[in-house]
Amino acid sequence: MTTNNFVLAGTITRSRRFDSPAGIAHTVLMLEHKSQRYEAEMLRNVYCQIQVVLSGERFNSVTENLKAGVEIQVEGFLNLQQSRNGQNRLVLHAENVELKT
Repeated sequence: MTTNNFVLAGTITRSRRFDSPAGIAHTVLMLEHKSQRYEAEMLRNVYCQIQVVLSGERFNSVTENLKAGVEIQVEGFLNLQQSRNGQNRLVLHAENVELKT
């Protein structure tokens, strides 16, 4: 199975930008999502936070606007990332970002 496409809208809570040793521009965001959805005919509150990575020059035109408090919608793919302390987490690698505010 090869499908890996994920879309999420939310509010940026943190943002940092850096260049890799290879000279590739990266912006790393923490995206917070809050909504309500029906599940088994009952309304439930939905909340999550996920790290979002934007890589490459194609995001240069929007990265200056990606600050805490800004609402965005991100489309991309999920990948497992292991931190320095060995903890695994899912990270959303952006392929498209749309400002909502």
